[in-house]
Amino acid sequence: MQLLEGKVVLVTGASKGIGRSIAEACCNHGASVAFTFLSNVEKGKALEEELSANGNKVKGFQSDASDFKQAHTLVDEVMKEFGRIDVLINNAGITRDNLLLRLSEDDFNKVIKTNLNSAFNLTKAVTKPMMKQRTGSIINISSVVGVKGNAGQANYAASKAGMIGLTKSVALELGSRSVRCNAIAPGFIETEMTDVLDEKVVQGWRDGIPLKRGGDPMDVANACVFLGSDMSSYVTGQVLNVCGGMLT
Repeated sequence: MQLLEGKVVLVTGASKGIGRSIAEACCNHGASVAFTFLSNVEKGKALEEELSANGNKVKGFQSDASDFKQAHTLVDEVMKEFGRIDVLINNAGITRDNLLLRLSEDDFNKVIKTNLNSAFNLTKAVTKPMMKQRTGSIINISSVVGVKGNAGQANYAASKAGMIGLTKSVALELGSRSVRCNAIAPGFIETEMTDVLDEKVVQGWRDGIPLKRGGDPMDVANACVFLGSDMSSYVTGQVLNVCGGMLT
């Protein structure tokens, strides 16, 4: 069953990790996919070729979502190429972890700009097209850290908590036009970034999770498919914790 057949999905930050899995899952469910990458052109082009080989219409765009003008230009280009945008998934993000006493102003601002400003920029850019269509689903990839906080991640937690506030406000503003907005809050997801960590440390994190495992990027991607599909047509303004029970 292809839950996104006929829909156009735009995913930011999709060249690796969770974003890549989101793009793959959307294609597997029949969507046409536009995605962004920033610095790694080679990975972006490789993903475009890989996903296009399955018969889906797929196009990668080198674009910085944290730049307001670039975000609006991106949406214009996607609309021109695909004709519409049914689902926006704001996934682009970075970390610059440090204890508050050592956290620099620059590292705080960079994380807020990349994580939170990007979500605002793209959401604002798709608002008019989605309102005109009288349909749309906006999905913000937040984090359990944005719900509960985390020592050493004040900047990241602030950005992800901000995405939740943005999500709920957008849901209230655009609901009357049948445009939905939800957030996904992943817990400990095992990606290329966690592969370089000490295995004992990683296993300790797994042991502290009720399901006794780290999440797979596809766990987050499947939640995106659900929230982007018509199966969630009466779901808006919500935060879906994909965390193996970590916040239970």
